[in-house]
Amino acid sequence: MSRQDYPCLSATKVFVADANSTDGTPEIACSYADRFDIEVIPGGLPAVGRNAGAAHAASRFLLFVDADVSLKDPRLLRRAVATMKRRRLHCLTTNIWCNSRNPVDKLIYAGNNLVQYFASWTKPFATGMFMMFSRERFFQLGGFNENALFAEDYLLSKRVAILRFGVVRGGVLTSNRRLKRMGRMWMIYMFFRTAFNTWNEDYFLRDRQYWEEPEELHHSA
Repeated sequence: MSRQDYPCLSATKVFVADANSTDGTPEIACSYADRFDIEVIPGGLPAVGRNAGAAHAASRFLLFVDADVSLKDPRLLRRAVATMKRRRLHCLTTNIWCNSRNPVDKLIYAGNNLVQYFASWTKPFATGMFMMFSRERFFQLGGFNENALFAEDYLLSKRVAILRFGVVRGGVLTSNRRLKRMGRMWMIYMFFRTAFNTWNEDYFLRDRQYWEEPEELHHSA
């Protein structure tokens, strides 16, 4: 984030929604207080934490990113804000790339990017790894569904009109922690199962074992 050339970055409020993390997230975040206007707030499941941050924000646009994401292109934020304004978008995302050296991991994310690109012409979706929203439209849609037990980002972004959704070039990098924790084949299976249940909102409100540890997952699978 610190490498971004967005001119208003130092004055932009950054909320870190912390769900009782044990890896020192609040302390690490606050160590950048000399460069960013950072505030740590209580979190929970992603929908809860993101909604909490949005409720505190007063800016025209809301940007949601995950803790393990880094912005690959130093021009990404500036380009994203400019695109939101120029095209009057309600929601915008970018390509997601994996910083793992494992070629399978890279292929999985490349497939996600390809599906996301073609879906933007029919039924767009974005992931919470990088999702910029018009604040006004975000609250009109009711924010993230806190009853959703997974894919709350997909559930919200698919309600955005096609002409008000965009994919900006630049990309972000994420770790392969999800793939390692859940298993690569399981994540691919969940991706397609989620797509097949696009119109079935109840599907997202039932426990899909997404937050269970691997040994728990394999025991109950």
